[in-house]
Amino acid sequence: MIFFSWRMCLVKLVCFIYEIGEISLTVKLFFQIFLLKVDKMATLIHTLADHSDDVNYCAFSSSCLATCSLDKTIRVYSLNNFTELPYSPLRGHTYAVHCCCFSPSGHVLASCSTDGTTVVWDTHDGRMLAVLEQPSGSPVRICRFSPESTYLVSGAADGSVVLWNMQSLKLYRSGNVKDGSLVACAFSPNGNFFVTGSSCGDLTLWDDKMRCLYNEKAHDLGVTCCDISSQPISDGEHGFRYFQMASCGQDNQIKLWLILFADFLGVELKYKCTLNGHSAPVLACAFSYDGQMLVSGSVDKCVIIYETSTGNTLHTLSQHTRYVTTCAFAPHSPLLATGSMDKTVNIWQFDLKHPCAGNTVENESKVAVEDWSEDDVSAWLCAQDLADFVGLFKMNNIDGKELLNLTKESLTNELKIESLGLRSKVLQKIEELRRKTISVPVTVPDEFLCPITRELMKDPVIAADGYSYEKEAMENWISNKRRSSPMTNLPLPSLMLTPNRTLKMAISRWLETQQKHS
Repeated sequence: MIFFSWRMCLVKLVCFIYEIGEISLTVKLFFQIFLLKVDKMATLIHTLADHSDDVNYCAFSSSCLATCSLDKTIRVYSLNNFTELPYSPLRGHTYAVHCCCFSPSGHVLASCSTDGTTVVWDTHDGRMLAVLEQPSGSPVRICRFSPESTYLVSGAADGSVVLWNMQSLKLYRSGNVKDGSLVACAFSPNGNFFVTGSSCGDLTLWDDKMRCLYNEKAHDLGVTCCDISSQPISDGEHGFRYFQMASCGQDNQIKLWLILFADFLGVELKYKCTLNGHSAPVLACAFSYDGQMLVSGSVDKCVIIYETSTGNTLHTLSQHTRYVTTCAFAPHSPLLATGSMDKTVNIWQFDLKHPCAGNTVENESKVAVEDWSEDDVSAWLCAQDLADFVGLFKMNNIDGKELLNLTKESLTNELKIESLGLRSKVLQKIEELRRKTISVPVTVPDEFLCPITRELMKDPVIAADGYSYEKEAMENWISNKRRSSPMTNLPLPSLMLTPNRTLKMAISRWLETQQKHS
């Protein structure tokens, strides 16, 4: 409380002195830097780099963080010091692990994989409690516990969705989405219904008996993730209590929805708004525990934090060097985890009492850098941990165009930055910004991705099911005595693999085009 008092006093003091003009430039700069620093919202406190391949998902319990990866493992960390628990990593899947989630109590962890299984683990000692095989054997993309831990949902690449009874660890109900792979799932806080998202762009609402209640075309190019806030909101008009849901997709957008679930009205899904800011497909989204913030991660390598009540951008984090695949808020502590194809998980700590909505740059793709205002440049400096230069840049009227034209000489002679180390740091950040302005993140055409690994194919082959796969991935699939198609789950009439030279040439031409553009 003393901090707040001092801060408010400083704010009033600065405003008063600015009004009368009786202050030196040095003191003005000091106060600007101080106020920016105390407003800083997210601090990177730890980076986990234990996975040997892309990080696919991360999830919190009240005391642990779990992460999973293409490297077939799940790792579990203590939130006290971010050290791995003695039984970590968990090994049991034979292919990439796509998703992991804790039960509400945190006593159980579930993980799902391309191997067609969902594995249930005891978080006390890492014991494998059950292996739940998807009836179709299709790769399982998503898993989620119900709020009371009564059920566990698993969704697969063939569109099948299974509701498992967690007491008996047996299949309770199953169903299928109309088209596409099932890639996203979220339960309502009361457990009365859950939502699934598919690669064809549909959001489907189900009740706890696996009856389809509602279907909505949400994202033209496919849904990638969805989440439902644990805090219901009122519409303020009829007194109805709505559940707030977020969905994101390959169309670069995040959409907010309101879900009304009432016995006398049935289910109503209302579109609320679209949150823009990302310049490439959005792969993950998650609400904070109190529902006041929404975080998203994207192919553009950025993490954006929004205020849900206004849709305003609160912060943009750009520390990952490859696609951001997952993000999650901790339930009872001010922590955020973001995972990426760069094989790392970043842990951020929030100063929730000091949101930085006024001090963060709008996403670089939303406004071209050369069109940035001086305030946009100030926000960018803060995001790059260069807040000490805000006053100096403002004094010299550095806008976006001027920023991109800064050189070693102008930093030395015009801005009078004497420290070689600081000049180098500023130049490095500006050079990174220049590269971003000329290299827009590219989405790999889906037909160039192996259906098993979801990676760009180097040596594509055609299997007897008519689909093309990466040769090594399909050979591994067959060597594990699998005789069914990874795509259709139907028996393969032959194990012959034929080189797809046409596709290989098309991928080569596409890569050459990308290199020319970059």
